[in-house]
Amino acid sequence: MDITEAWATRPVVPPVYLLSRWLFLRLLGAVYLIAFVSLAVQVSGLLGEHGILPAESFLERAHALYGSAAYRLFPTLCWFGAGDATLRLLAWGGAALAVLLIAGVAPAPVLLLLWICYLSLSVAGQTFLWFQWDGLLLETGLLAVLYAPGRLSPSLVRDRAPSTWMRWLLWWLLFRLMFLSGVTKLVSGDAAWRHLTALDYHFWTQPLPTWPAWYAQWTPVWVHRTMTLVILAIELLVPWLIFVPERLRRARYAACALLVLGQLAIALTGNYGFFNLLAIVLCVPLLDDAVLERVLPLRLAATEPEPRWQRHAIRGLAPVLALLSLLAFAREIVQTLPNTRGGLDNPLLGAVEPLRSVNGYGLFRVMTTERAEIVIEGSRDGVQWSEYGFRWKPGDVRRRPAFVAPHMPRLDWQMWFAALNPEGARDWLLPLLRHVLAGTPEVIALLGDDPFPDAPPHYVRLVYYRYHFSTPRERATSGAWWQRERVGDLTKPLSLGDLATPR
Repeated sequence: MDITEAWATRPVVPPVYLLSRWLFLRLLGAVYLIAFVSLAVQVSGLLGEHGILPAESFLERAHALYGSAAYRLFPTLCWFGAGDATLRLLAWGGAALAVLLIAGVAPAPVLLLLWICYLSLSVAGQTFLWFQWDGLLLETGLLAVLYAPGRLSPSLVRDRAPSTWMRWLLWWLLFRLMFLSGVTKLVSGDAAWRHLTALDYHFWTQPLPTWPAWYAQWTPVWVHRTMTLVILAIELLVPWLIFVPERLRRARYAACALLVLGQLAIALTGNYGFFNLLAIVLCVPLLDDAVLERVLPLRLAATEPEPRWQRHAIRGLAPVLALLSLLAFAREIVQTLPNTRGGLDNPLLGAVEPLRSVNGYGLFRVMTTERAEIVIEGSRDGVQWSEYGFRWKPGDVRRRPAFVAPHMPRLDWQMWFAALNPEGARDWLLPLLRHVLAGTPEVIALLGDDPFPDAPPHYVRLVYYRYHFSTPRERATSGAWWQRERVGDLTKPLSLGDLATPR
């Protein structure tokens, strides 16, 4: 037998994923820490007793409408109390649990508690915690409960062998996240993606662009077309490399690198909270210990498999989670098709929907081609009006678009959605205006510049503007990053009397 034959018949050594799991869980703990701290500093103004959408009132209405079924439809610890103290306890308590996860203390129980805390806040958070990355964090966190080692004390020497089932479910989640983001762009029928013109609009119409987005906007048209093709290739083709056989696992490493680079490019030009970081963390399970040992000094030896309770839990739950995720995958594609109503309604998906942990994904499947902005103005006399600034969303045309991720300024984000559909945002826009007129400290703290620091105004109104990036010539002469034109008033001047009854 020559050397070639010997190499061809050489058995493939199964890869080990001990260090891979160790790193994944600690990075997931870092994402949880960021998510909870980011929410903790906003939660009183958004959901507190004097917030825009008080969680306590929301749960009272839910119970009045659904009766005892509300506890199943809205699973949250906030049923025991939804005041400021409870909300802050859940947020800061979640941050403390995340620190324990980073330290490796009782990872499986801690992950379960993290999932319960974040689910509780997400349900109570209503529209302010209904972003895709909130669902992605819940789904990742739930899978991680069963992927984590079933021990209590941290160890830098030995660890239990990770479950192959759960690793494949994490790979499948990453595949769904990336592939659905691409395929839904195409099946939606959106002309901007089909004609490769999406990036002609994306950099300046996305919710919270960064200053590099301005420079990316003014690159040549052929660069936009090339970047669009690269994005679609990364989302549609690269994810298939996740499932290559072990003898071709270098292709999986390449997929990991390309997916991470794609997320870094997105994060460079836009603020998407902790989404990009979480997507990168989901790429870590693609790497086995042979790769990670080159960059991490840690060495872990495998001990016995998971404890019996964990093996039974995985055998019972993993097939169910796989089936549910397949159904969610199909539903997401079907409901994106033009002229499709309802998608694939399935009783199994309906039963687990309140847990928000089996989801479909797909960002910017239909590209926004204009940028509208809602500006809040206040006045003491109804004649002279002053504009309220926001910290992160476009306002002052001379202010440079800033980096804020991984912090998630949820009110700034919701203002972008409100500009797309003002009527659909009335349920929280009008309470926001009422708090501005009342000068509620928790809500005013969510804004940026307050033109009435001594006493709140007597009147407020919403004004509609159209924004676009300034051209290089305009910026050279005026120093403005944006240009805007006033479209009109969304509301008449409103006083506290006009807004006395919450909607």
